[in-house]
Order: sequence, then structure tokens, then C-alpha cells
Amino acid sequence: MLDILAITTPIFLIIAVGYFAVYRNIVPQTIVRGMGAFVMNFALPCLLIRAMAQRDISEIIEPIYLMAYGGGSLIVFAFGYFYALKIAKKKQPNATLQGTGMSFCNSGFVGYPIALQLLGPAAEVGLALCVMIETLVMMPMALVLGDSGQNEDQSKGRVLSKAFLNLGKSPIIIGIVVGLCISLSGWVIPRPIFTAVDMLASASGPVALFVIGGGLVGLKLKGLRADLAGIVSGKLILHPLAVFTLVWLLPDIDPIMQIACVSFACSPMLSIFPILGQRYGHEGLCAASLMIANSLSFMTISTALWLLDLTQAFGPLP
Repeated sequence: MLDILAITTPIFLIIAVGYFAVYRNIVPQTIVRGMGAFVMNFALPCLLIRAMAQRDISEIIEPIYLMAYGGGSLIVFAFGYFYALKIAKKKQPNATLQGTGMSFCNSGFVGYPIALQLLGPAAEVGLALCVMIETLVMMPMALVLGDSGQNEDQSKGRVLSKAFLNLGKSPIIIGIVVGLCISLSGWVIPRPIFTAVDMLASASGPVALFVIGGGLVGLKLKGLRADLAGIVSGKLILHPLAVFTLVWLLPDIDPIMQIACVSFACSPMLSIFPILGQRYGHEGLCAASLMIANSLSFMTISTALWLLDLTQAFGPLP
């Protein structure tokens, strides 16, 4: 367990430093938002380019990983969505947000730094695969369901086309496409360009964690207790269990990638969750869920990695 804490503790210490820096106004929260934009628009895309450009396409596209992570995410999303819609009698935008909060990981800002500490360079491939599922499958689905619940005059096809158009402009997607093209072409990036890409990519982990901590300052714990409990427990417990189960049941892949798949699923929900909530008038619920999930994730992630190490379900941790 001490070995696991040695991996997870530095991650959450940087989050705590970010929180303290903004709370004490050492770094203004507006600056932290700018740092977050830097990570999303430059550092993470460069990380994905670096991960893909240095590998053969056969090393990047892992169908079993995609099936396990994508399948587990879809199952948990469907559970949260239909429970809120049919059992709790919530409106469709609220139900969509509950499914989203349970099934979307903060793969870039929390999942990647933890996987990097645990697995090394393999974490970059795991991140790229998770991002593919989240941006090409999960996000369009969530936007279609949420927007169609608010804009009943628009067809789902029109909403979906807008969602994909917006995603096509995302630097993250552009980074994936550029990395895949370089991998397929066999082109070697000139050393000065690669050095710049590598420097930007290396900044993604610590800066992202600092941003997470700073973003927690000022969030209010508002919302229904049942909704909060459902979203947080669904994300921190149900989602990792669903992904673990599929990784266990599906044909074997590299044990490192099995561990990566589960470790990414253990991270709390995406950091823009309150922004999505604001889109549908539920920013208080989403912000409170994010704050609680980030606070509890130190314990849940450490416990999950300890159990993986104890049971050696996919072999010993590296």
C-alpha cells in the first residue's frame, strides 16, 4: 500500500498546491483558467502527437482496449441516464448530465499523470485511446441527448452534426489526427520540431494537476444529496468496476494496457463538467459533484491500485 501511496500522493499534492495558490490569491483564478487553456490547446495535443508519432499504428490502435473502456463507459452512462430519467423522474438534460458525470473521466488532467507515474510511456497510448472514445463517441452522444432535450424543435441529426463540427475544431482531435498521419506515413519529425513538441507535452501533467486544484476554489456544495451521491459513487466506483469487468472478460491484451485501462477509469469526472451543467442550468449540481469526486478520488484511486496490486488481476504492477 505504501508503494501505491508513493505514486498517488505526489499527484494530489500538486492539486493541493494549486488549490492553495488560488485560495491565497498567489495565482489569480483567471491565470489558472489561462493555464487550463494552455493544457487543452497546446500541451495535451502535443502529448498525443508525441505518443503516436513515435509508434507504429499497430501499437496505437488496440481494439480490445477500446471495447473495454468504451463499453464500460457506455454501460455506466446508460445506467445513470435511464435511472435518472425513468426512476428518479428527472428531465432529459438532467439525466444526461448524471450519465455524463458517472462515465466521463478526467483522462488528461488526472488519469494521465497517475498512469504516467504507474506505467511510464505506455500511459500516452492509453490516453490517446481514452480520448478517442470520449471525444468521438461519448461527447457527441451526450450533446445530442442533452441538447435535444432542450431544443425539441431541432432534429437529433442536426444536433449531432453540430456536435461533430465543433469536435472537428478541437485541438485534441487535431492532435490525434496529426499523430496518426505521422505514424501511418512513417515520417520522422525533424529534431528541433520534435524537441518543441516534447517540451510542450512534458508540461501537460503537472500544469493540468495545478489547474484542477485551482479550479476547485470557490465551488459551492449545492444540489440534491441523492443526485450528488449517485453521480460521485457512479464515477468513482461503478465506472472503474464496469471497465475492470470488461477488461477481465474480453480477450487478453498486454497487461500494461489492461492496468492502464482500469487506472484511467478510476479518475474523477472531466473538469469541464460544471461548464456542461451550465449549458443545461445545473451548474451547481455539477460543480458540487466535481468537488466531492476530486476530494474523494485520492482514497478511491489509491484503494483501486492497491487492490490491483494485491490481487494481481493483470499481473504485478510495474
